[in-house]
Amino acid sequence: MKMQISYYERIGEENIKKLIHDFYTEIKKDKLLSPMYKGDFEGAEERLFLFMIQYLGGPTIYNEQRGHPRLRIRHVTFPVNDNAKKNWLNNMKIALDKSEIGDSEKEFLWSYFQQTAEFLKNK
Repeated sequence: MKMQISYYERIGEENIKKLIHDFYTEIKKDKLLSPMYKGDFEGAEERLFLFMIQYLGGPTIYNEQRGHPRLRIRHVTFPVNDNAKKNWLNNMKIALDKSEIGDSEKEFLWSYFQQTAEFLKNK
């Protein structure tokens, strides 16, 4: 019987960290999304990193520090409309394209990001 290897193990923590860092490098330049972070890019980067490693099957530090992700509730104060969704995804696509993550893992991540961005729309 073959063991399933988690996406966390397949992608690797360093690649996840770099992806999230590159994403926030783009976010800082985004005139629509950047103001939503109120200057707390470091905190946001750390939270998304911890969330992603947990989501992908790695350590559950996110839950231990912050409890259940409750993504919709945590994002309800941000105006997530079609433009915000599009910008968020464009920034993530740039970061994904820069990464050395394998193609099948990129496809998995991109699908997740697209579904989640749509799910978080509230305007």
